[in-house]
Amino acid sequence: MGASLSSQAEACLRSPVLSAGTFSDPISAGMAPPGEPGPLAFDDGEDLAALEELDEAKLLHSLSGRFQQQRIYTYIGDILIAMNPFQSLPLYEKPVSEKYQNYDKGTLPPHIFAIADRAYQAMLGRLATGPQNQCIVISGESGAGKTESTKLLLQHIMHLCKGNSQLEQQILQVNPLLEAFGNAQTVMNDNSSRFGKYIQLRFQRNTVRGAKLSEYLLEKSRVVQQDAGERNFHVFYYMFAGLTAEEREMYGLLDPSLYRYISGWFRAEVVADCWKHKYWEMRNALDMVGFQEQEQVDMQAILAGVLSLGNVTFQAQEHNGAVKVSEASTGWLKAAAGQFGVQEEELLKCLICKVSVTRGEQIQRFHTQQQAEDARDSIAKKAYGRVFGWIVHKINELLAESVDPEVELKEIGILDIFGFENFVVNRFEQLCINLANEQLQQFFNYHIFQLEQAVYQEEGLPWETITFNNNKPILDLFLAKPLGLLSLLDEQSAFPQATDKTFVDKLNSTFKGNSHFQPCRGPVLGFSIIHYAGKVQYTSSGFLEKNRDTLPANIRGLFINSVTPLLSVLFTATVSRTGTLMPHLKAKVLPGAADNFNSTRKQSVGAQFRHSLSVLMERMYSANPHFVRCIKPNSRKEPGVIDSQVVLEQLRYNGLLETIRIRRNGFAWRPSFEEFAERYRILLIKPDVPLTRESCLEILQSTELKDWRCGKSRLFFKYWHQELLAKSMEHLEKAAIIIQKTYKAFCCRKSYQELVAEHRAREKQLQEEAERERNRQLKLESQAQRTVTSPVPVPRRKRPQPLPRCQAGADSLSQPPVPRPRSKLTESTPFDNFLRSRPCPVLGTERQAGEEEEMRQMKRGATLRWFRDTQAQKVMQDNGAFPGWLHGMISRREAENLLMEKPLGCFLVRISQSRPGYTLSYRAKSRCRHYMIEMQPNARYVILGEDRAHTSLTDLVQYHRTMGIQPFMETLTMPCEQKGDGDSDYEELKFHTLALCPADGEKQPQKEQAGLNGLPAVRHIQHVGAATVLEHMHFKKSKNCQEQQPSPGKEGAELSPHEAGVARHVFPRLYPSIRLAMWEIQQFSADPLNGSSATLPLKPQH
Repeated sequence: MGASLSSQAEACLRSPVLSAGTFSDPISAGMAPPGEPGPLAFDDGEDLAALEELDEAKLLHSLSGRFQQQRIYTYIGDILIAMNPFQSLPLYEKPVSEKYQNYDKGTLPPHIFAIADRAYQAMLGRLATGPQNQCIVISGESGAGKTESTKLLLQHIMHLCKGNSQLEQQILQVNPLLEAFGNAQTVMNDNSSRFGKYIQLRFQRNTVRGAKLSEYLLEKSRVVQQDAGERNFHVFYYMFAGLTAEEREMYGLLDPSLYRYISGWFRAEVVADCWKHKYWEMRNALDMVGFQEQEQVDMQAILAGVLSLGNVTFQAQEHNGAVKVSEASTGWLKAAAGQFGVQEEELLKCLICKVSVTRGEQIQRFHTQQQAEDARDSIAKKAYGRVFGWIVHKINELLAESVDPEVELKEIGILDIFGFENFVVNRFEQLCINLANEQLQQFFNYHIFQLEQAVYQEEGLPWETITFNNNKPILDLFLAKPLGLLSLLDEQSAFPQATDKTFVDKLNSTFKGNSHFQPCRGPVLGFSIIHYAGKVQYTSSGFLEKNRDTLPANIRGLFINSVTPLLSVLFTATVSRTGTLMPHLKAKVLPGAADNFNSTRKQSVGAQFRHSLSVLMERMYSANPHFVRCIKPNSRKEPGVIDSQVVLEQLRYNGLLETIRIRRNGFAWRPSFEEFAERYRILLIKPDVPLTRESCLEILQSTELKDWRCGKSRLFFKYWHQELLAKSMEHLEKAAIIIQKTYKAFCCRKSYQELVAEHRAREKQLQEEAERERNRQLKLESQAQRTVTSPVPVPRRKRPQPLPRCQAGADSLSQPPVPRPRSKLTESTPFDNFLRSRPCPVLGTERQAGEEEEMRQMKRGATLRWFRDTQAQKVMQDNGAFPGWLHGMISRREAENLLMEKPLGCFLVRISQSRPGYTLSYRAKSRCRHYMIEMQPNARYVILGEDRAHTSLTDLVQYHRTMGIQPFMETLTMPCEQKGDGDSDYEELKFHTLALCPADGEKQPQKEQAGLNGLPAVRHIQHVGAATVLEHMHFKKSKNCQEQQPSPGKEGAELSPHEAGVARHVFPRLYPSIRLAMWEIQQFSADPLNGSSATLPLKPQH
């Protein structure tokens, strides 16, 4: 049974397990600080493979002692053991993350960040091997901390990239989004993953360029049924807690206690507050990843339809035995039809009867009550499963790499899959989950035991064989063809008359005598399998139906023709052999058309899962693996408590004692002679080293390595030898850099001296020519003096008049700007507008300068068009004026001059000069900082490097007045208001905007009319000062725009910064049928004859 509600609320409010946070003083709590030596006396158990003697008792004592000191991480060679502390520990802050960056393993304690760093460095080729793909396998039973470990690995890998791109923040937002839709509370874990995922991070050199997500076997049956002490998927509870009363009315949602699918889990306000915060995080993740507003609205409408459909009940008719919708649930049927965007009559027909066409004649067969309930539940499961599959597809689409296909990308894969489960009642889902864990255990055994020991025998090394628990017979029992368990399940699923009993009878007859299979004795219909982790009894009820995964006839055609766009896309999509949703263009289906959705050629769920596991294993076998074994210290989820029996069972079935033995005595790294000599021949510091055995031995003799072995075709090294060789290579690399630096300095100095000599020779030549010319002039003057002629008056040269200011300004446009000293308030940050990232112009002809000026003007004009077409109406306030902090298209230096004398935190927003976008400039201590504001394709504003999206610039500014901007976490205080002194710095912006939206009855200025008549736009682009006229640009905004903008001072004034962004989302249009249905439900619930006293403040409106 689950924990009490109060304990669940406390667990919800606590920081997530293994997540970053602060913890009360560990010394006062009786525990040593993490990383500091504690009072327990044992042989420095940071690496268990280094211990001389080890048995189960010593292993358990070592892990228990470290756990009591909050040392939750321990090495077994290059394998990491992570024990779930069930509390927040100060192990994951930024200073700790900085330490685990290309670090020396022996200098820092074990950590999950160390595995991330090792995989990243190996992917780049900085360790013993060259660049190659990596995969990190996180395994353990349910509740051991796998999901949180995955988040920490992603967090540290993104930190190692240090690209500060928006893609990195989008990748980090994938986890909270998938947790909302794919995780749920079970009796073993409050945040249990009810699906598996494999995240592939793709890199070009050291920068992440894209990501791809693969999902495995979502537990769709949880949508319609949960066991005692368990809950539905998180997203349903988040919606009820996070949506406002107005939004709930818009989606057609009533009191949560009325819905059968979520079992009325709203009894504690503290839990609802936690769910409300999680809902804001989910909506922000959707915005950050790039989901459109309409897509989010449709998605929540479909989820509301699933809940309403679950309340539809049926009753038999007396006269003909057919079923009909009960009177109490007619309103729920109407609400579900409206939320799905389909006709109520068509949805009812799909629920209560089946229509088939035989020889051109339609035959209608009514369902029994049980069949109607099964049809209802199958629609709910399929709709939710399609929504989840579409989310994964959309994430892959938005995070796909945008590089040349010919560019080779390396990748790091992270596997976070459901842990081994053994509940009181185990169903089809638990069977598939445990099969996946059997595959992972076999993958671990292959790399750690089988492959390694087979190589020792082939190479003739003296080796004492280490026995381990080989689970290959169990995998054969599941996957063998044609007599494996899954093959027999597909065979029975293909027979219409087959039942769960016939399936169990088939298993009993086929696997009779198999040591890993046991038939069940007693009234329970099922069977037992002896897994690597122990015996599990499965209840076979529902196996065939879940494997078939069929839909009621014609429901696909009904949903394809839905007026809800997303629902139509979901059911137009096809499903691959691995169960991946593949959406494509919408195609309407005519009523009565043949429905092949449930044809026999359709892949069963078991077959899809088997294919997906096969593809997953292929990916993992082709990469270099890193293992993280998660251990659950107790079954009660209590912090600081370790149950020796629970831990010992996990140590045994994971084979950790055997793993320690093979890591201590074995050789984890086994390169061939050619691979080793190719990579390390530089250590001999001589050219043309042959790739032979003798060269390898010569290289090793030049080092101080010990305990390595030489076989017939390869070398054998301990796991720590890679780091020692990497240090030797690093020493030579540093020496090579010094040599390169010295040589480049010599070449540059020589080139400089040649240029100086050439310059001096040229100066000398010019001086000689000038001297000759002077002598010639003197000679001519002396000859002229000898000739006597009358003097000729020479006209006086007039003094040149100064040019007008406008003419000088126009001429100056063709001249390159004269650089002046940078402001002392300048700090270059990684979030600036890339002005310094452009290549420096080469001094050359006036033609080159003119081309550069023309390019700048083109970029400037493109940005102005972008602002005029997409931003002007959004940025304007309700009175038609721009905010005072918007300073138009000014340069970085002008922004710094405006902020120079301002108080700390004073800020302004300026339009970028080189790209469509904005830049936030604000006054910090002794300097100014500049951050790019990026507008995403879904019309959300994000400061580059931040993890929160905003619906408008105003929301962004208001949010960061209370929340600091990363990485300095400084808040905005007061805006740098415009001066409005009449300078014409923004004349070009005024011209473009007024040309789009002139006020009624107003005439455009003569200058703007001239621009429209064909005068060059450059004449209006005069960069004079930093003052603005934007505050005088008043427009009459359309009525629709005014209605969409929430008025300040109302409800939004009291919202928190997190809630403010969510409150400004666009509401969906409420169909009249949904409002009428809600009114009917209200009337029926309020009727005292129906035994209900629930009252809902909802009236029908027409």
